Amino acid sequence: MTTFRKIGVLTSGGDAPGMNSAIRAITRSALARGVEVVGIYKGYTGLISGELRDLTAAEVEHIGSTGGTMLYSDRCPEFKTEEGMAKAIETCKKNHIDGIVAIGGDGTFRGATDLSIRGIPTIGLTGTIDNDISSSDYTLGFDTAMNTVLAAADRLRDTCESHARCEVIEVMGRDAGYIALQTGLAVGASAIFVKECPLEVETCLERLKALRAKGQRSFIVIVSESMGPDFGEALVSRIQNEAGIDSRFIRLAHMVRGGVPTLRDRLFAARTGDFAVDLILKGESNLVVVEQDGALKTVEIKYALMLDRMYKGKLKDGDLDSFTPAQVEEMKAFCARKHAEFNDMMDVANTLAKA
Repeated sequence: MTTFRKIGVLTSGGDAPGMNSAIRAITRSALARGVEVVGIYKGYTGLISGELRDLTAAEVEHIGSTGGTMLYSDRCPEFKTEEGMAKAIETCKKNHIDGIVAIGGDGTFRGATDLSIRGIPTIGLTGTIDNDISSSDYTLGFDTAMNTVLAAADRLRDTCESHARCEVIEVMGRDAGYIALQTGLAVGASAIFVKECPLEVETCLERLKALRAKGQRSFIVIVSESMGPDFGEALVSRIQNEAGIDSRFIRLAHMVRGGVPTLRDRLFAARTGDFAVDLILKGESNLVVVEQDGALKTVEIKYALMLDRMYKGKLKDGDLDSFTPAQVEEMKAFCARKHAEFNDMMDVANTLAKA
């Protein structure tokens, strides 16, 4: 078994509130076990170029209350090449990095697998506001992002009520509608548009007209960015012209990714960061830490990536060939449960929106 002297930590892909809390947890957990920690700047780009710095307990003590990532982030096409991979491995060897904890999304995990099979034990932590790592019920940054949307929607509601107006709010989430669905339900949206459960625009228009006829003055409509770049603005035009309701459009965009992490995200970061260090020091590798039914578990990265493709309907021929029939059935059951949970929440949102 490898005797770990030093581990690295990096953040990759889109930043997410709570990443700094995770960096803090990883650093202090490792130091408490007598293992040094090196911060790898700009994700895999920094691993290739050698942008490193030793981290101390004091240096990370107060970063948990800040958003973004103190290690910065980058997307690194070079890391996908054999030449780039060789440079990254050389950086690890030169600086005596015995293992890495990588915080990010599915692209980050693919990089973690590449490191693992080349002899650098690597553990992945979910860090994405989109909550779109299918093997995990929750991903770091999701709660903070939703609270940011909720605060914005509440403020916009004040003006909508004053002026008898509708506000169409587009939120981030990439191809996943979790932010839109859950914030829409929480804020009492009159309609929610997500790719997973399509709502007809005509249904939305009829609902708004019916609610206006009952005396409702203000309306919030939440749109996931997965609906397309022009969907929200086109919807505003139709609401104005066909429902006769003064309407405005706002795209919250990257504002949703910033901000002070919530209690839930800080706790999640602390638990998963410590868990990841424990795993890597035990010699585990090529795993992603996930939360399922409230408990922390590990999933092999390849399994997690294929489960994600299955859930999102993106499987390609041959993707499942290396899995047993039992594993494939397990994946199908898991995806069915997640789809059912999403649909159930949408049913609740639609029911409450009609009254």
